[in-house]
Amino acid sequence: MPESKKPLWRATEQQAAFRPFTQKLNPNSLFRAAGLSRLAGMSRAHVSLVRLPPGKDSFAYHAHMLEEEWIFILSGRAIAEIDGKSAEVGPGDFMGFATPSVPHLLRNTFDDECTYLMGGEDKPIDVVSYPEHDKRYLIMQTEKGAEFYELGEPIKPIGKPD
Repeated sequence: MPESKKPLWRATEQQAAFRPFTQKLNPNSLFRAAGLSRLAGMSRAHVSLVRLPPGKDSFAYHAHMLEEEWIFILSGRAIAEIDGKSAEVGPGDFMGFATPSVPHLLRNTFDDECTYLMGGEDKPIDVVSYPEHDKRYLIMQTEKGAEFYELGEPIKPIGKPD
């Protein structure tokens, strides 16, 4: 069995898998994550262990149109910005974003790191909206990684064709 697709990854082994991530639309975005499901060779669901340092944000405020997402806080605290409202979250708190999701982001305004599990679907295509920047992107997963395409005017439902 290839090392990268083994089913059991001990906590000590996961440390080497952590990588920094930022989001270009939010200069305050910075977290480190280990893609646990990727380590196990999973391709249809995604789970990452995430560490959000004090004073940093997870992403830009965003909403997914096609992929469902969830967050479960393991330790520390953060401020969850969800659909225009703020709420402090801590260990044991769960956030689930069914599609089309409401905009959301985590902001660590506290002195300690916030550690959480983040996961959801892993579809080949998603549309992500960034309402504070008035931007939307089509995201396509390819063999080379994610490709982003900026979309123009918001998509408007036209109903059923006759």
